[in-house]
Amino acid sequence: MDDPYKILGVSKTASDAEIRKAYRKLAKALHPDAKPGDKAAEERFKRVSQAFNTLSDKEKRAEYDAGGAAGFGGMGGMGGMGGRPGAGGPFNHRQSRGGRNFEGMGDIFSDLFTDFGAQQQQQQRRAPPPRGSDIRQAVRVDFMDAARGGKHRVTLPGGRSMDVSVPPGAMDGQVLRLRGQGDASLQGGQAGDALIEIKVATHKYFRREHETVHLELPVSLKEATLGAKVRVPTIDGAVDVRVPAGSTSGSLLRLRGKGFAGSNGKRGDQMVRLLVALPEQDDELRDFLATWHPSSEDDPRKGMKF
Repeated sequence: MDDPYKILGVSKTASDAEIRKAYRKLAKALHPDAKPGDKAAEERFKRVSQAFNTLSDKEKRAEYDAGGAAGFGGMGGMGGMGGRPGAGGPFNHRQSRGGRNFEGMGDIFSDLFTDFGAQQQQQQRRAPPPRGSDIRQAVRVDFMDAARGGKHRVTLPGGRSMDVSVPPGAMDGQVLRLRGQGDASLQGGQAGDALIEIKVATHKYFRREHETVHLELPVSLKEATLGAKVRVPTIDGAVDVRVPAGSTSGSLLRLRGKGFAGSNGKRGDQMVRLLVALPEQDDELRDFLATWHPSSEDDPRKGMKF
């Protein structure tokens, strides 16, 4: 036979109030409403209720203290747990033999269920109503506008229009989240968000790779051979760039800080790839090349093996 004092965690000299307090604490923690589906907690809850049933009855407690088995073992596992009226179980409001020392189990379970109800109401109060749905819309942005940033007018689903701030360095496919600009909540919660996807148009001359801007720049044979200062377009406007003498097609020039702004605010570079352009019709150049004999070692394909 298990010791009801040990089950409740009280001493054999515990007062009625101490027994009641110990039981109430355990019952709240183990009750099926607090631990739904927990079979172990349910079994322990039954044992705790059985122990309290014994110790809360004067005669049953006296019998157990005197060494008798009827006070605890004769309960039949949980005799009164939803069984026949007057069985002395923990839900019995009537006094058993000799009467209870205190108010009875009904008061404890009334408090217990009140606590569970209050907890559920508190959880319901804490849970905010569902928010509205997010909406998606795309905005087409010019390449240069994506580089510099600026305001753009967007018409959302439903016909509502608003200005959207596109940040400098915006990337194709980047999504801007506008808090509270989505659908309203039908239950009174917060409105959803508007998700604006940026679609960056291609440029006639520039190409972007992360924060780097690429540009192919045609130069004449004379500029490439003798070197020259030429005007080069950038996203900030045209600048003067020195083409080194002896440049060939494919030579790269780096313009530092002329690229797109990165996430850290630092700008990338612009890479200029030179393309030597020959004139379509230049008789003088053709006649010169016909009589020109370059050095035998000046073979542009000498590094190739085939």
